[in-house]
Amino acid sequence: MNPVLWERPESSVAFEIESLGITVQWYAVLMALGIVIAVVLGCIEVKRRKLHPDTMYDLVFFTVPLGLIGARLYYVAFNFAQYAADPLSILYIWEGGLAIYGAIIGGLLGALIYSRIKNVRFLKLADLIAPGLVLAQAIGRWGNFFNQEAFGPAVENLDHAWFPLAVKIDVQHYLTLADGSKVLCTNPYHYATFFYESMWCLGIFLFLWFFLRKRRKHDGDLFFMYAMLYAFERMIVEGLRSDSLYLFGIRISQLLSAVIFFGLLAFFIVRAVKEKQLGRLILPSPMPDFAEPVPDGAPEPQPDAVRADEPAEDGDPDATEVVDDETANDGCNDDNADTEPTQEGTDEE
Repeated sequence: MNPVLWERPESSVAFEIESLGITVQWYAVLMALGIVIAVVLGCIEVKRRKLHPDTMYDLVFFTVPLGLIGARLYYVAFNFAQYAADPLSILYIWEGGLAIYGAIIGGLLGALIYSRIKNVRFLKLADLIAPGLVLAQAIGRWGNFFNQEAFGPAVENLDHAWFPLAVKIDVQHYLTLADGSKVLCTNPYHYATFFYESMWCLGIFLFLWFFLRKRRKHDGDLFFMYAMLYAFERMIVEGLRSDSLYLFGIRISQLLSAVIFFGLLAFFIVRAVKEKQLGRLILPSPMPDFAEPVPDGAPEPQPDAVRADEPAEDGDPDATEVVDDETANDGCNDDNADTEPTQEGTDEE
């Protein structure tokens, strides 16, 4: 049969600015689009949670640069022999060579630094980032389509050579072996692993944004769930990739994904069991979202308490009536002014 494939554009270049001699790749356009959408989603969540309106904008200046640096350094670290002879080529990021796990690590480092400067809980910021981050990943993976990279093994059965199951690679390409060596591949048809990951990331985003976001009970729930679900997919799909980074014959991203997935799965299970036993939330205990810092000397806000001007609902056994201290004391003095306490009432048991 004739393979039915979606042919990519003849060039990976999105547009050129001839007067400046600048060539902009589709990969860069999609990355920028993903970042913009992530910031917009973060701003929506900042407003919903009544955080400072500049939180997301300030956070971008820490997470994006460090994320880019982390993505490059992660890739270079596991391809050091390629860059050792020409260290300056490490700076040539427009030639490719970025790793998503490095970007996540670098971005989280930026969020951690910001949290220390602004005295904001780190996991609260991680939750702001998670939905937009995974959607940006879903978008960015299409840059691999234009660059003809991040594909899977060769398709031997041409009945499978149809998109989105497979993709056609028009350029000369190589397969990376477990020892790090590369061999030329003459089969143009490969399984479209970039597409599998893009769709999985889109599914994670829909789950986080439309289901879990307003049901979270702890700071960090969104980020931990994102990390676990993404690691599960990467653990499987990385085994199909033909361009994996290896260390001692082991696919680094696959190993890291397995550690993250099983580690977080164990964490969720143990925490759920502990919380059921204790009857309260733990690890981490929830903290209220405040729009502004509490001024010195002012009482701490109590969002879960019943205000004095809001009567408890009828039949609510957990509702507690808040009464002015002075009024309460006056009432006690009026009722008990002429009554001596009995010995039984004053003895401590």
